[in-house]
Amino acid sequence: MLALLANGERYGYEITQALNRADGLGLGEGTIYPLLTRLQREGLVNSRWQESPAGPPRKYYRLTENGTNALKSMSVRWLVLAEQVNSILQEANDGRK
Repeated sequence: MLALLANGERYGYEITQALNRADGLGLGEGTIYPLLTRLQREGLVNSRWQESPAGPPRKYYRLTENGTNALKSMSVRWLVLAEQVNSILQEANDGRK
């Protein structure tokens, strides 16, 4: 979720659409909005309302400085984890030969 906001603010429906385009990451609004609320409570995102030219006002979310720092930290941990999983999978594949 934080990575989706790394390049600028988005409103909830945009976030939902971005996740739905990623194979296997499709989440409903019933999951997205509670998560955004939690991230806001934790000080990782801020939000603002903006009038929409096509319908009701939209709530836009953006990373805070703490959110940017958390994303950097999580990214490093993810890369380490991915490397470890890839190593295990490689060993498993090598053992099948």
